[in-house]
This record gives sequence, C-alpha cells and structure tokens, in this order.
Amino acid sequence: MSEPTETSDAPAVTDRRGAYVRRILADHAVHAAVVVAFALYPIVYTVLGQTPLGSEFEVFLPRVHAMVAVLYIGLFAMSFDFISGYTGYLSFGHALFYGSGAYLVVLTATDKVPLLGPDTPFMLLILVAGLVAVALALAVGAVSFRLSGVYFAMITLGFAEVAHVFIRNWDHVGSNPRDGASIGAAGDAFAVGVPGIDALQVGIGRLVGDEFGDVFGIGVEFGTAEVSYYAIGAVVLVCYLLMQRIIHSPFGRVMIAIRENEERARAVGYDVFRFKLAAFAISGFFAGVAGALFAGYRRTVAPGNTFDLFFTAEALLAAIVGGFGTLAGPLFGYLFNASVEGVLSTEPHGIARYLRDVLSESTLSAGAGGVTVADVINVLVDGRADLYLGIVFILFVLYVPRGILGTLRDRLGGHVADRLPERVRSRFRGRNE
Repeated sequence: MSEPTETSDAPAVTDRRGAYVRRILADHAVHAAVVVAFALYPIVYTVLGQTPLGSEFEVFLPRVHAMVAVLYIGLFAMSFDFISGYTGYLSFGHALFYGSGAYLVVLTATDKVPLLGPDTPFMLLILVAGLVAVALALAVGAVSFRLSGVYFAMITLGFAEVAHVFIRNWDHVGSNPRDGASIGAAGDAFAVGVPGIDALQVGIGRLVGDEFGDVFGIGVEFGTAEVSYYAIGAVVLVCYLLMQRIIHSPFGRVMIAIRENEERARAVGYDVFRFKLAAFAISGFFAGVAGALFAGYRRTVAPGNTFDLFFTAEALLAAIVGGFGTLAGPLFGYLFNASVEGVLSTEPHGIARYLRDVLSESTLSAGAGGVTVADVINVLVDGRADLYLGIVFILFVLYVPRGILGTLRDRLGGHVADRLPERVRSRFRGRNE
C-alpha cells in the first residue's frame, strides 16, 4: 500500500521543490542581475571597444584593471560600512586592518613571516590575513569601545597612525620601509581557488601570463586583468554573502538596535560591549581579506596605499555616495568614484586627451579674453577628479544624505532586492489588465 502513496506524493514533492526554487530566484532576482552584470562587464567592455564609438566608450567606461580595484576596495568599503553603518561607530582607523592583511601577504611571499613560507597557498594566506586583522580589531576595540561618538573615531584613527608610523620605519619590511615592500618578478602567481587542485585554481596578479585565449569565439581575449577580475570577484561575492547573512541574523538585528538606541539595547539585557567588539572583529576580518586581495593582485604594498588615513577616507566617501547601512552601497559608491576619476584622469583614455585629439586646432585655440578652449580643458578638466569628487561629496551630504542605494530604498519603501521585483511585476500586471 505504501508504494502507490509514495508515487502519488512524488509530483507534489516536486511541485513544492520547484515552487521553493522559484521563490528563491524571485527573492534574489536583483542580486542575480547585479552579479550577471558584473560578470559580463569585461566582455561587454571589449565588444563596445571594437565598435565605431569605441574611443568614446573607453573614455566613459572604467577599464577592466580599474574594475579589479573596484572589487577589492569595494570589499574594504563594505567592511567599513559593516561596523560604521550598522552600529553607528565610525572607524577612522579601518585602514589598519586592510594594511595588515596586505603586508602579511607580501612579507610571507618574501619569506619574512615565521611559520608561513612563500609556498603557503594564497587562499590560506587570505584566511590568515583576516584572522590577523581580527586579533588587531579585538585589541583596538577593547580599548576604543570604552568611548563613543567622535572620541571613538579619534582613538581608532590614533591606533592606525601609530601603525602607519611603525610600518614606515620597520626595517624588517625592507631596506627602505617608507617605500613599502614588493615581490617583484620573483615567485609564482597567487592563485584563487581550491588549494591542492590545480584545475580549480586561477592565478591573479599583474605579472601573470599574457593572454588566456578567445572567449566563446566572439573575439574577446581574456588577459591578466580579466582573469584576476573574475577570481577576485568570486572571493568578494562570497564575502558579501557572508556579511549579508550576518546582518540578517539575530546578531545583525542587535547591531542595528545598538545603532538606533544603544541605551535601550543595553536595558533589554544585551551585552552591547561584546556585540560591538564582535562586530568590529568581523568587520576587521573582511578588511584584512580585502588587503590580501590587493597585495595578491598588485604584488607590492606601501604605507601610503594601505595604512594611510586617506584610504579610510576613500571608504567613507564610497559609503556616503553609495549609502550608509546598505552594505552593497559602498561598492557602488566606489564604482561611481572610480568612474569619475577615470574620465577626468591625465591618462590617454581620459576625456582631456580625448578632447585634444578630436577637436581641431582652430577650436582649441578659440576663446575670449585670452582664455582658449585648450586652457579650459587644462584647468577645469585634465586631472581634476579630486575637485569634482569633493563637490559631489558636498552635494550628496546636503541633498542625498542616504546615498544612492539608501535613496532608492526610501523611494521603493524597502530593500531594493525586495521591492523592485514587486514594482516590476505590478507594472506588468497593470499593462496586461
């Protein structure tokens, strides 16, 4: 009698599973679309570059190697938002954790770290870099979380500046520690994937190979930047999903409760000090991972591009533009910043060089009051990214304080991933009716 019952129940089980899968896909349609868009970017960029408007696309679209930086710096900005956006504690010394992860990778590759040698798998180095950052975060947080507000921000900045001065004068780093450390041409490529299985590992770094061949037979060749982009992107995606899962857990709800009203969270029985310290450690872990990815790709580190205050300011600017307390917002915020910097750069692909090439000599020399078009380009366009990013920063603070993603959430009445599909479905239903 049991066999007919099992047979009759099989279609129902299959239907339930299908409905579950469809619901998961519907709930995460926006996330999937964003991942697909990032995945297709190198191919789309190359194809657009081969069109008659290729020069124009190269001016306004970030190059693939710039998008690699968007990924690992975006991860750092998201780790900054994890603590600052979800607990309300601004960590002005967050570069300390990023720099520690970066220096660990390079010093290990040059055989200057005890217990770890140059042959240590890069995936293990990423994990160790995150754990070192956790240890530092626990030490810094144990002192810093005795304070709040601007005092917390200043004391974290103080710890980062101490580390900055120390690393600039630490002879163990190299003969000239102020210039940092470099792996150079020596050593194998750092590989992202499954350690011990060569077929499941992908080398990253600017010194890895040349071309990896045609893709899908459409004339798109994958070089070092493209392969590094996908390998680093996979790590960043996993880190994002982990942070997202933590935020949507009971632990994450306590973080938000601390941000909204710390006294009330303490009054209902939460040990807010331990929750803040744990959140700080988790944030430090992902900042250390971001630093390790940076070092693995660039193969060189320096105090100025790791421990410097201005690097934390990059994360702060990205969070403000993208949206505090949105996690993904800082990634899009830094993508926006990098795009502006690319357009206004002094490199050959910048808009200033483009205008000088496409405009005629008569147009460039035209003007009034002794000021020519060429002068305007030189003074107001060429290399003025910092000027315009500063203006953008002011405008966002004044008129878009919730940032890009935060403003979208306000307009949609909830999380973009939840509300946007609902809006789209309702529009389609309205048209069909």
